[in-house]
Amino acid sequence: MKVVAIIQARMGSTRLPGKVLKKVRNKSLLEYQLERVKKATLLHDIVIATTINKRDEEIVNFCKARSIPYYRGSEEDVLTRYYEAARMCNADVIVRLTSDCPLVDPSIIDRNVAEFLSDPSLDYVSNTIERTYPRGMDIEVFSISTLERLRREATSPSEREHVTSFLTRNPNMFQIKQVKQSNDDSQYRLTVDTQEDFFVIKNVIENLYMNSPMFSTEEVVNYLKKMPDIVKINQDIKQKEL
Repeated sequence: MKVVAIIQARMGSTRLPGKVLKKVRNKSLLEYQLERVKKATLLHDIVIATTINKRDEEIVNFCKARSIPYYRGSEEDVLTRYYEAARMCNADVIVRLTSDCPLVDPSIIDRNVAEFLSDPSLDYVSNTIERTYPRGMDIEVFSISTLERLRREATSPSEREHVTSFLTRNPNMFQIKQVKQSNDDSQYRLTVDTQEDFFVIKNVIENLYMNSPMFSTEEVVNYLKKMPDIVKINQDIKQKEL
């Protein structure tokens, strides 16, 4: 079973254009994310899925300079982009990650993958449906057969843009398992959609990275508990509706 993390990335964010290559301490957010994803022990490969738009040449050049596999596909039909990227690398199991989650924890990736691999009847495992982890630790795991089914059955523009939305809107049609932790840390926002989000991520990296480059989610949460003023910066940012 070849397990491949596919990270969707583009430069054309509406609220914070170019966010994936924005830098903290001379390193882009995408570099930090890749550094962390590579530490997951159950992955066989990592692929960046970007678009055919000219502005995403920057992401292609980033990948080429670091010998990172990449695939270019539709910007709007992200579902097909994922399917084609998965086929390109012969993935049996896909771990869906997004480039607005630069602090994703490799141990959480491994936990979700392990849960998926432990039960052949499962179509989908995720920690995003009923959230207990901070937003920004989002992991989705599914088989290539599930992705093929989504590609066939998801028809609306929203379902094509948001890869797994058909599945989460029709949970009775799939075998789904949710991964939860004992603590509810869902109030913390560690994703990057806005300038406020970027400021929070920048602060976390600047204060934790030097002492512990692979800092855990628990370390981030413990730090933020001591820094309520930092938490307030982006606590009112709303995730875009599907």
